[in-house]
Amino acid sequence: MNKNLLKIHAKSFYWASFFLSKKIFYQCSVLYNFCRTLDDIVDSEKQLEIRKKEFSNFKNDFLNKNLNNQIIKEMWDLINSQNISKIVILDLFDGVETDLKKSLKIISKKDLLVYSYRVAGTVGLMMSKILNVKNDEALLGAIDLGIAMQLTNIARDVVEDKKRNREYINHDFSSIKQTILEAENFYNISFKAIKSIPIRSRFSVIVARRIYRKIGHQIIKRESIENYNKSGKIFVPAYGKIIESFLSIIDFFTLLFPQNKKYNNEKHELLSKEINLNERI
Repeated sequence: MNKNLLKIHAKSFYWASFFLSKKIFYQCSVLYNFCRTLDDIVDSEKQLEIRKKEFSNFKNDFLNKNLNNQIIKEMWDLINSQNISKIVILDLFDGVETDLKKSLKIISKKDLLVYSYRVAGTVGLMMSKILNVKNDEALLGAIDLGIAMQLTNIARDVVEDKKRNREYINHDFSSIKQTILEAENFYNISFKAIKSIPIRSRFSVIVARRIYRKIGHQIIKRESIENYNKSGKIFVPAYGKIIESFLSIIDFFTLLFPQNKKYNNEKHELLSKEINLNERI
């Protein structure tokens, strides 16, 4: 069941998962199922009050460790085995709950980055725990890679989000392009942190990073809001994934060389106004 959910709903990550061991793939699937359950509650076609109630029930079941729920049971097993901080899970709940409104409009870069941290930076951090990353700078890099991927999602899904009365960025090509460029900064900054991932799992993250980043490049190619609006769901086709996978070999060997520059992301100053990242890692 876990494998099929990844295959159906997360094709870029599913492609990259071929480079993971069976044990780590299973743990990633457990995390994905948990996150997917939250997303499905919030994004369903049910009335808002019903979705709020279902979200509250699921959150309470999680906090109270209702192990009759298989998804919650597996998630708690993962939390305990990988020493995942509960505050990070609560950040995820806070981020997903942001979408439980009749309408949503994010008006500042700080709020956009905080939201992206909560719904995706947290996932990057939890993934790094699964991959047995210990280095603090690398954990920050995992957060930044998650933020980069979420910014890519936001830039890709403007039309779909607007139908749900969610406006993370303006519905114009300038804002979409600027969001892709912001994502590029996070992809670039986070790259060196991948070096701290154990070598057995490192290539999978490199591939996922490249393929997700390529989605942004595909968006930029639309060149206008008219072309963007007509594009539907923008994705990297199979041949593109193959190319990016081969290019990932170059990245893999690049990371074998010393990376002496200290990890620094000035955007963390914006995040720190609301989120203490040091507490999370």
